[in-house]
Amino acid sequence: MIEVYTDGASSGDPGLSGAGIYIKAKKKIFEYRFPLGSMSNHEAEFQAVIKGLEICRENFPDEILSFRSDSKLVVDVVEKDFTKNQKFLPFLHEIRLHSEAFQHFFIKWIPEKQNQHADNLARQAIQLN
Repeated sequence: MIEVYTDGASSGDPGLSGAGIYIKAKKKIFEYRFPLGSMSNHEAEFQAVIKGLEICRENFPDEILSFRSDSKLVVDVVEKDFTKNQKFLPFLHEIRLHSEAFQHFFIKWIPEKQNQHADNLARQAIQLN
């Protein structure tokens, strides 16, 4: 099982944003930082999950994925596979498309203090804009 910790951060809302992805896979650690341009914090959180899925699709295509995020909004939308917010629908659609490539994809909410590594990566990514 691959553990994927994701976080999005914004400097302002909206503002310059970044995504951080921290992956534990096969006794190895992988870290990724992605500058995202200007967007809201919620949008950055969704983008972090999408970037994590893209990385896993390329590097761990046949694995079971266990995603963790400190964004209750993102986790709820993905778990329920539904949102009324039209702004978030394209993100949900993209997550659906990427996650269908895996036999098992799970996402669960974790407290911020358990997601510090991904948070630090996301904050570093803001500086890369």
